[in-house]
Amino acid sequence: MYNERIYLTPQEILDKEFKIDARGYRPQEVDKFLDMIIHDYTEFVTIIKKQEKELHELASDNANLKNEIRRLRANIEAAEDGASTSSKYVNNVDLLRRLSQLEKVVFGNHE
Repeated sequence: MYNERIYLTPQEILDKEFKIDARGYRPQEVDKFLDMIIHDYTEFVTIIKKQEKELHELASDNANLKNEIRRLRANIEAAEDGASTSSKYVNNVDLLRRLSQLEKVVFGNHE
């Protein structure tokens, strides 16, 4: 069924027939107890299926989140690269302005 450690299914328990001996157990008590076992087995199967579904959904969510993290890290790296490039550009523009002002002062080209 779900793995090799589970020997019986609810249907196998339901279908089990016992030999009646003169000094055996009361069939009604055995049937009542087996009905409780069948109910538990059925509930276990339901719980296992529900948890397997939840596990699959969580694994899928986890994979999606990992992909999103990779994408965001790539965006951050691209933004940092862009910021360092633009800061160099701004620094170069500032340097050119300063140089221009110094040339005006040094060479006397006041406007």
